[in-house]
Amino acid sequence: QVRLVESGGGLVQAGGSLRLSCAASGLPFSTYGMGWFRQAPGKEREFAAAINWSVGGTYYADSVKGRFTISRDNAKKMVYLQMNRLKPEDTAVYYCAASPAGNYMMAGNYNYWGQGTQVTVSS
Repeated sequence: QVRLVESGGGLVQAGGSLRLSCAASGLPFSTYGMGWFRQAPGKEREFAAAINWSVGGTYYADSVKGRFTISRDNAKKMVYLQMNRLKPEDTAVYYCAASPAGNYMMAGNYNYWGQGTQVTVSS
């Protein structure tokens, strides 16, 4: 079975940093694009960042560009999201996801999802 397990969420003050981790198992990790999505209460799940499998290209939502960095370690089957200069607007549950195809900004293109980790940014 495929499992994606997020960790690293927590409470941080505005301007601070957090590093999220996602451990993958049960899938050919190196052939999947990996993404991070987030969902705030009462809002739709939205794209945050993604990294592809073929050339390692990265993609970011405008709202996080310049502050977040996604990376992956295929040997360890891990994907990370380094979040710097956090804002209260970043508060959400963050989900790790795996996609076998392109169009990484679309949640519907991801086959597998973790259960999420809470990130709360205080003013």
